[in-house]
Amino acid sequence: MQLDPAQKTILKATATAVGMFAFVFVVMVPLYNVLCKVTGLNGKTDPNPYKAVPAAVDTSRTITVQFLATNNKGMHWDFKPSTHKVEVHPGEIGSLTFYVRNPSGKDMVGQAIPSVSPFEATDYLHKTECFCFTSQPLLAHEEKYMPLKIIVDQDLPKHIKKLTLSYTLFDITDMNKKRTAGLQ
Repeated sequence: MQLDPAQKTILKATATAVGMFAFVFVVMVPLYNVLCKVTGLNGKTDPNPYKAVPAAVDTSRTITVQFLATNNKGMHWDFKPSTHKVEVHPGEIGSLTFYVRNPSGKDMVGQAIPSVSPFEATDYLHKTECFCFTSQPLLAHEEKYMPLKIIVDQDLPKHIKKLTLSYTLFDITDMNKKRTAGLQ
């Protein structure tokens, strides 16, 4: 089958676009994650649950922890914290939930990526339970409340009185399907 010049151009443009898209998700996202892990940039937090050790609660200090929720481009779920801030003493467990709803007509899978600011506080805000530890599948029109439990470390520098824990929600439906298909 012989292609005319216009068809060749369309085929090349499509192949280039697919290649660029694949490059971003296959190479750049893992590379970005490695860079953030090595350098601590972007306030990315440890993706593993914090193992609490017995320690006294420091009632002499009160830390305000603010919560933000945003959706990455293309993710159209409703996503928000149940409260926009909590006040905790270092060493005390703070609990809240995040609300999520899939308003689309299709089943989807989301993944929340956390970030802490100021950057200096990243190592002092620990999550003992977090929806960000795993992907979140939601059926079409399904909604749920996802738990979050945090502890602000007693070693948080004294001049830090306010932290912001923000989550960006990504649509990983296609990636999850490919991963699942590879396991079969």
